[in-house]
Amino acid sequence: MANNALLVMDVQRDIVDLADDGSGYLPRLRRAIDGARAAAIPVIYVIIALRPGYPDVSARNKALTAVIRAGLHVEGEPGTEIHPDIAPEAGDTVVTKRRGSAFSGSDLDLVLRARDIDSLVLTGIATSGVVLHTACHANDRDLGLTVLSDACLDLDPEVHELLTGKLFPQWAEVVSVEEWLKAVAQG
Repeated sequence: MANNALLVMDVQRDIVDLADDGSGYLPRLRRAIDGARAAAIPVIYVIIALRPGYPDVSARNKALTAVIRAGLHVEGEPGTEIHPDIAPEAGDTVVTKRRGSAFSGSDLDLVLRARDIDSLVLTGIATSGVVLHTACHANDRDLGLTVLSDACLDLDPEVHELLTGKLFPQWAEVVSVEEWLKAVAQG
């Protein structure tokens, strides 16, 4: 049987402020987190934090140069903190990444191997950012994948629908939080 972990990715103050559409995203995500904890599934938080002055960002990286212009994701700044509505608890792991994928510039692979985790449940903001990049990396690493479609959020709802409806099902089981919670409760 797979050893699962729930990844809660880039749900940070600044990102939530930009992306939350008032659809109840954070309470749904909270239900997934609580359900994982109740089922003894590890919860791993992934944040993006770039060094002050951005010495680790190339001018060739279009996405991150936009972040620089906006002054976002500076390590140690309040905006990089995990949103308090879904904050980590004792025993949760927090991983810091430097790029789009949860694996890029982080020690996530080490954390997964140390806990013998071979299957990931993906959540986060944005579907077209961290969720897509992490799904690609995880797929290439032969990890089992589940995407909680309504625990992912994107600035562009059409892109979210395309990814969760067409692309992710090629690599992952794509389910709602409620569907996943029912499956977790059944063991």
